[in-house]
Amino acid sequence: MSKYPQQKRMLIAIDCIVFGFDGENLKLLLIQRAIEPEKNKWSLMGGFVEPEESIDDAANNILKKLTGLEGVYLEQMQAFGEVKRDPGERIVSIAYFALIDIHQYEQQISHEYHAEWFHMDQIPSLIFDHNQMVDTARKKLRYKAALHPILFELLPEKFTIPQLQSLYEGIYDSVFDKRNFSRKILSTGLLIKQQEKDKLNSKKGAFYYKLDKGKYNENFHAFLNLIPNPDHLQLV
Repeated sequence: MSKYPQQKRMLIAIDCIVFGFDGENLKLLLIQRAIEPEKNKWSLMGGFVEPEESIDDAANNILKKLTGLEGVYLEQMQAFGEVKRDPGERIVSIAYFALIDIHQYEQQISHEYHAEWFHMDQIPSLIFDHNQMVDTARKKLRYKAALHPILFELLPEKFTIPQLQSLYEGIYDSVFDKRNFSRKILSTGLLIKQQEKDKLNSKKGAFYYKLDKGKYNENFHAFLNLIPNPDHLQLV
């Protein structure tokens, strides 16, 4: 028997905004919705919270079921609860965003749900309020990336400073001065320089770096001020 007999039923859903980086561009992972309403239209990865699940467990389980991905960076963002956001039923959705290195998870992406990567400038019209969720997630990512080294979650084990700059420029839709960017990033002490160079993109080549995991974990919540005044960036 319900302990709250006067209350009507409401479903709780999870929607995951999955950002990926392929070494050059920031992308968003979408699937084609398998059920009505809006069947076969592009959607974020989503599902419902089961009675025995916590919302964090539900987010991880949904992400694994729909994409095959597990063990990735996943952070709760906010709830979306407009009364008529879903025409099927009264549903409140809790949105999460995930950060992955695309190449590391190429084999895990599920084809059953027609999962596909989209460049951030080519995102199609999504179902319900999913475009709003993506916009909100991108703003939150910009804010966090300005202060914390969170974007390293998107990088491969070895990367170059130009690759890292491309990632930051994709997040902020801006162009940064190369010398200033390099100096700021290296001043964090988070990177370990390697002897190898990436010579695919230039004759001179760019040195590879690795992340110092110990310092990264220690400084993950530190305010490093990587991008000053991110809301007022100017193209250079």
